[in-house]
Amino acid sequence: MFEERELEELVTAAQAGDPGAMEYLLAKLRPVVLRRCARFLPHHADAEEAAQDALLSISTHLGEYGGRGSFLGWVTVIASNAARTTYRSMRRRAEDSHADLPESVDPRTTSVIAGSRLDLMEALAALERQHPTLVESFVLRDLGDLTYLQVAEELGTPLGTVKDRIHQARRFMRERLATGL
Repeated sequence: MFEERELEELVTAAQAGDPGAMEYLLAKLRPVVLRRCARFLPHHADAEEAAQDALLSISTHLGEYGGRGSFLGWVTVIASNAARTTYRSMRRRAEDSHADLPESVDPRTTSVIAGSRLDLMEALAALERQHPTLVESFVLRDLGDLTYLQVAEELGTPLGTVKDRIHQARRFMRERLATGL
């Protein structure tokens, strides 16, 4: 996708206000962001919506990226947060419309992949409610595919703390997904 040097030059040029660099950067990032959002959301249209929100956020806040951690790590955080926000919004709209939400996924009408993503999002929402400090480390490591060291750098948190948070989050998610509670 990107060579590190090319990426640095594009980011620097876009931050300096070069509209061509910004357009090219966003075009190159789009597939990465869409893949990241699709890991959270079961339907392509929802992932597209989240990806658009993420790309808008990237373009709006690019000037705030200061080089702490990797740029692609920063993009991963934004894309993951956009996907989670889209999911929460969809869930709220469904609840507000008084639609009957299934207690569990019906395997006859839902693909295995979509059902497992819905289960994952429900478990992630429960993790966020019960242990909010664990969510970001878990999302970046296990869903964002960043290394432990990259997660620590991205969050500005000691490596040991990151490892502990991920361990606790994995235990919670494993129990939650196994029991379906």
